[in-house]
Amino acid sequence: MNQASELSRRERQIMDSLYVRDGATVTQVRDDLPNPPVSKAVRRMLHILEEKGYVSRRKVGREYVYRPRETKRRAGVDALRHVLETFFEGAVDQAFAAHLAAKESGVTDAQLKEMRALIDEARKAGR
Repeated sequence: MNQASELSRRERQIMDSLYVRDGATVTQVRDDLPNPPVSKAVRRMLHILEEKGYVSRRKVGREYVYRPRETKRRAGVDALRHVLETFFEGAVDQAFAAHLAAKESGVTDAQLKEMRALIDEARKAGR
């Protein structure tokens, strides 16, 4: 499958909608898009994403439901890797520090505790 970074802005918006909804109809995708095009254009873009191998569809009643072919987790890992390489030269610590420094990061004490446990586990495993 191609890299998500090769998608156009609108294609990424459509994929975001499909991941958030865990599959959606043309109407649902259109409702999620900023400055949405007509339904026919959304249907065409979904067809293009299907041809590129990013989505699959199945008929449910009178409509098709489109779903991402790649799992949400896999897509998230790929997106995170892209952000790390593009903006932080692959440095996870710099990305994490930037996230913590952001006023709206919203990291809770429970999340920090979980991250500490993951770091300790990685140390023990020699990573």
